[in-house]
Amino acid sequence: MSSNFQQLIIQAKKMQEKLQKDMAELRVEATAGGGIVSVAMNGSKQLLSVKIDKDALENDVEMLQDMIAAAVNEASRKVDEALGNQLSGLAGGLNLKGLF
Repeated sequence: MSSNFQQLIIQAKKMQEKLQKDMAELRVEATAGGGIVSVAMNGSKQLLSVKIDKDALENDVEMLQDMIAAAVNEASRKVDEALGNQLSGLAGGLNLKGLF
């Protein structure tokens, strides 16, 4: 293996470790129904909390279920977006000069 290739592997491993650390620390929040439902999710897409405005309990159950699903889906989209941003930033940091 060439020295340049070994350096690239070392860079990639460091970037992977940084990405894992950053995603573990990530916390996103999303709301639905004008703030009636809010959720928090971490970078591993684990749901951390669900908050429901007490006035929402007067609404029909199906509407409340839809708002919860919408908030969770939005939080998941935000995690995906953060991951994409992290990956594009990390890929820009790879030094490929001299490899090809």
